[in-house]
Amino acid sequence: MSKVLVIAEHDGDQLNGSTARAVACASELGLDAVDVAVLAADGAVVADQAASLTGVSTVVLVQNPANEHAVAALLAPQIEALASDYSHVFAPSTTFGKDLMPRVAAHLGVPQISDIMRVESATVFDRPVYAGNAVVTVEAAEGIVIGTVRTASYAAVGQEGSASIETRELSVELPSHTRYVGLQTSGGSDRPDLQAAAKVVSGGRGVGSEENFSVIYKLADKLGAGVGASRAAVDAGFIPNDHQVGQTGKIIAPELYMAFGISGAIQHLAGIKDAGTIVAVNKDADAPIFEVADYGLVGDLFEVIDELEKAL
Repeated sequence: MSKVLVIAEHDGDQLNGSTARAVACASELGLDAVDVAVLAADGAVVADQAASLTGVSTVVLVQNPANEHAVAALLAPQIEALASDYSHVFAPSTTFGKDLMPRVAAHLGVPQISDIMRVESATVFDRPVYAGNAVVTVEAAEGIVIGTVRTASYAAVGQEGSASIETRELSVELPSHTRYVGLQTSGGSDRPDLQAAAKVVSGGRGVGSEENFSVIYKLADKLGAGVGASRAAVDAGFIPNDHQVGQTGKIIAPELYMAFGISGAIQHLAGIKDAGTIVAVNKDADAPIFEVADYGLVGDLFEVIDELEKAL
């Protein structure tokens, strides 16, 4: 029986939205079943959330104190043990998936297909290259198929499912050379995760300084949006690099993307081309971002944000 296993991304309490997008891709394979693996220290709540995803047959729950934090070196051998029951193992092409799945592929001795954006068949997939300016069709080698799903290319499945939850105990010797020390994040706010946010407000070099970036944060908070940035803003030290959007940052597909003071270099556009609606504000009327924006406004971003906040 051919089945696909999707590795759930979560923080221990909440299932990341990228998992539902990966399930959407897995469902296109047309295999006998789509299962989701939840690896956690105490994953009952996350498993319930995964079980509600439309199209999921079984949630495989692996509980181990070592899984309290998503350390790829510890998760990979456990996924290798689970993989023997599956023809495909997928994960979202997020920071989590990009860190984890190459290790899984190495454990299994097979190549990995990265950034799957379209399923042609159970072994043939399309993926972007050259910052999304070209698409290549690749065929998986013989054996189990390991892949990461370009979440910007798929809409999340619904939550009408009622999958069964199966708790598994794995006899796997975990490595000791890698251990979790701590997590440092910028801001420490309750803003949505950038790669899962439905709305994103981004700032670029035109914002001018780290201090001025406060206007981007304020607008994002009023909208309940995630905060992004161009590489120019990150390189200038205006904002930490985990907010970077683009070819060398995060590929996102929010329903609404608002770009303030971002010129629109091709590397940045590669990260937002799948957004539902793109709004651009820039004082340069010839900024490339206006070529892809659904709504564009030539003006001073600070004046525009001030008017937007008053309206909101």
